[in-house]
Amino acid sequence: MSEKKVNVAVAGATGAVGNQMIRCLEEMDFPARSVKFLASSRSVGRTLRYKGEVVAVEELKEDSFKGMDIALFSAGGGTSEKYAPCAAKDGCVVVDNSSAWRMDPEVPLIVPEVNPAAIAQYKNKGIIANPNCSTIQMVVALEPIYREYGIKRIVVSTYQAVSGTGKKAIDELFDQTRAMINFLSYEKKVYPHPIAFNCLPHIDAFLDNGYTKEEMKMVNETRKILEDDTIGVTATTVRVPVFFGHSESVNVETRKPVSAADVRALLEQAPGIKVVDDPLHNQYPLATDAAGQDLTLVGRIRDDESIDNGINMWIVADNIRKGAATNAVQIARVLVDDYL
Repeated sequence: MSEKKVNVAVAGATGAVGNQMIRCLEEMDFPARSVKFLASSRSVGRTLRYKGEVVAVEELKEDSFKGMDIALFSAGGGTSEKYAPCAAKDGCVVVDNSSAWRMDPEVPLIVPEVNPAAIAQYKNKGIIANPNCSTIQMVVALEPIYREYGIKRIVVSTYQAVSGTGKKAIDELFDQTRAMINFLSYEKKVYPHPIAFNCLPHIDAFLDNGYTKEEMKMVNETRKILEDDTIGVTATTVRVPVFFGHSESVNVETRKPVSAADVRALLEQAPGIKVVDDPLHNQYPLATDAAGQDLTLVGRIRDDESIDNGINMWIVADNIRKGAATNAVQIARVLVDDYL
């Protein structure tokens, strides 16, 4: 491991993911010589804490990245499109959490447990993309299977927490739940329908093909990360009344013969995964258990009796941590150790 220290900026530092990025930098003892916290002009004057020190939030500007080595972005796609090239121009490598750069052929899309070698492609534009949260946890579990047995087709249905939408959605779920159990009126502002005690098969905008952008992100990002456009992927993404932690039902059809026992043994040795699979004792991955963790939990591993070479799994992870902040900091750590 490198002992080199680098200067790190966090753009969007006052948001939910930005705050988690700061926490991950601390918890993972990231080798930061200095930190700079950036946000919109509305946040100027606020302070954040880092390793016991008080750090003033600065306004995000085009020249904010001079002297910085790595910038973790979680400030939205439009902001990333505007400021990530500015950072790269000043020699600062950007790890971007938005969807702005994910499908750019010159920008690597990285999950460190899956395709760390692709990080080297950052030299094209000085930008690395963090995948969608639901894609990250799925490919962490699928990569060992893909490597050993090949994958022909993936069918995934997600059950995604409201924190994936942001703080306003967290507040809306809390407020609606409190109102409903007290027989009070409530408002819906974030989602088109009530989210409390409900499931919404609608995440992001609908496209002409009937899928949502979220669903097509999972299709396209999975193929890009695994570098295999022959994999058939179909997704249905659902927002559920859970605060933190995305859950996924994943059905995989492999190219070579495989059994549930094979997959379980493989995943028990895989990095970043914790197998929780003892259903007779009610042990299986739960969103409440994943919250606050950096591991991806996998369970309900069983043979699909309807097809040959089919496996069913239940995959759960904290969407704000491994699905965003932790993955970004892990990418930055590989950058420091192997490239900078």
